[in-house]
Amino acid sequence: MAGISKTSIARKVAMALSGLFLVLFLAQHFTINFTSVVSPSTFNEISHFMGTNFVVQAILQPILIAGVVFHFVMGFILDIRNRKARGVGYAKFNGAANSPWVSRNMILTGIVVLAFLGLHFYDFWIPELVHKYVETHPDDPYRYYDETVAKFAGDPFRTGFYALCFIFLMLHLLHGFASSFQTMGVNNKYSGAIKTFTKAFAIVIPMGFVFIAIFHYFNNL
Repeated sequence: MAGISKTSIARKVAMALSGLFLVLFLAQHFTINFTSVVSPSTFNEISHFMGTNFVVQAILQPILIAGVVFHFVMGFILDIRNRKARGVGYAKFNGAANSPWVSRNMILTGIVVLAFLGLHFYDFWIPELVHKYVETHPDDPYRYYDETVAKFAGDPFRTGFYALCFIFLMLHLLHGFASSFQTMGVNNKYSGAIKTFTKAFAIVIPMGFVFIAIFHYFNNL
């Protein structure tokens, strides 16, 4: 039992660490994307740097993708083990009496976020690979803003889906971000401040992404 307990704790810690890593990426990604609202030229410059820098492309990007895959695979593993540990299905488990909806449906919000990542890769990452390694015309360092805006301009369904997915991301973060620190054993005089910060982050960053999508939609009608 002790071995099983230690293994379970190790999985949860790994899940928490991968989640915190992805939160750092999310903050960086939002910062870059927000420049598309205030300064298209700055957005183009930063995006071009990120898209052509060897360290970013050859080292950081593969690490990020591995982190995403690991986090979601570990999430499914932990969810399955939790179901087995309870010995009953969700329909019979009265979780509402002991925990909020968000904490009981992390796998659901995670699946929606995963679906969004699939669309995001289809919209931006795959075209970027095609542009770099398939197409033969010279690279245009000023194309990034126009390519980003084109995904939202005149497309209320894609814009709405992006917004909906970021709302689910907000729900996912409202529980997951704070619980990551609890899993890591952070329980001191800063716990209250950490909880406040994680809650603010979980709301502001996803809603910021929603604002960006809606801004580009209405700004290019």
